[in-house]
Formats: sequence, structure tokens, C-alpha cells
Amino acid sequence: MAKTTIRPFRPVYPSPAALIVSADLEGRANIVTLAECFNVSIRRPVIIGIAIRTATYSHGLIRSRGEFTLNLPTTALLEEVDGVGSVSGQKCDKFERFALTPLPSQQVGPPMIAECPLNVECRVLSEQEVGDHQLFLAEALAEHVDEECLGPDGKPDPQKLDMLVYACGAYFGAGERLGRHGFTRSR
Repeated sequence: MAKTTIRPFRPVYPSPAALIVSADLEGRANIVTLAECFNVSIRRPVIIGIAIRTATYSHGLIRSRGEFTLNLPTTALLEEVDGVGSVSGQKCDKFERFALTPLPSQQVGPPMIAECPLNVECRVLSEQEVGDHQLFLAEALAEHVDEECLGPDGKPDPQKLDMLVYACGAYFGAGERLGRHGFTRSR
């Protein structure tokens, strides 16, 4: 099969179209849409990475407070996700403008988003400048999941989460499950 070489731009995809909530020192919350969210360490401790442009309002809030919530929206929140990523929180209250409900967090100051079925409370451990973004590594202190999105094993069921993902400048819904990790071991 023939290959064409192109200039790399977000070459690893899809990634979650996540809503990150930060807050100023007085508690005023802001939301930013990020596709640069990923697992770094999956156990002992669980570490989440987010990368954000330093010019953004959210960057300054995360840096000053050292905490945020990561909220994974469903495909039904597509318009809100795109809208949140298209305006500055310095000019409006994004919770109010996009009719999203702040839900108090248990361990960090910034609230969670009630409409998102999965929320993670995070405390920043470190930050590093990486290209045109700032990489924040944060410990996941608590994960909250809507009960109806849990599988019989008590863990989040990706099919019930109706995940919204981002790839190549567009939003997509995550599809059906094709296999479970380790399914080839029985062959």
C-alpha cells in the first residue's frame, strides 16, 4: 500500500473531547474544552495528563490553584462542548452560558459538571513546558460515575458512557465494543 508523508498535526487520535473545570482563588469556575487529555499512570497513583496552551485563561487558573476536574461528556453534549471551546471564560460564565450544572467536588475546589457521566477530581503534581503547550500531570483523587453508566462489574461501561471523541478536527461518538483486553489469550 502506498504511503504519503504529511506534516504531523495531532497524529495520535482519537482522544476524548474533555471538559476541564478550573477555578480562580475566589472560587469562580471556568470550563475549557481539551482533546489533550490522557492516562499517564494507571495505578499507585493514578496520574492524568492534560496539555493546554499557556495563552489560555484556564492555564493560569490551573497553574495558580493547582487543581481541576476532568469531565467526560456524552455525544448529546456536542454543542456545549464545541461552544465552551469557542469562547473565553474571562468574558462569560460558561456554566451559565451553556446551561451546564456545577456539582461540588469532594476533594478539590473546582466543581464537576453534572451533565457529564464521568468526572475526575485532580490535583496537579508537576508541570512542564512542552512545545506550544504546558503539560500538567495530576493525581486523580476521585472518580465519579453516573450509576446507570456502570457495568455489572461495577466499573464504567464505555458503551453506556456514550463517549464523545475528537480526531482530525472533528467530533465522533465512540463505537461499539469489538473485543476485551486479552481476548486472544484463549486462542
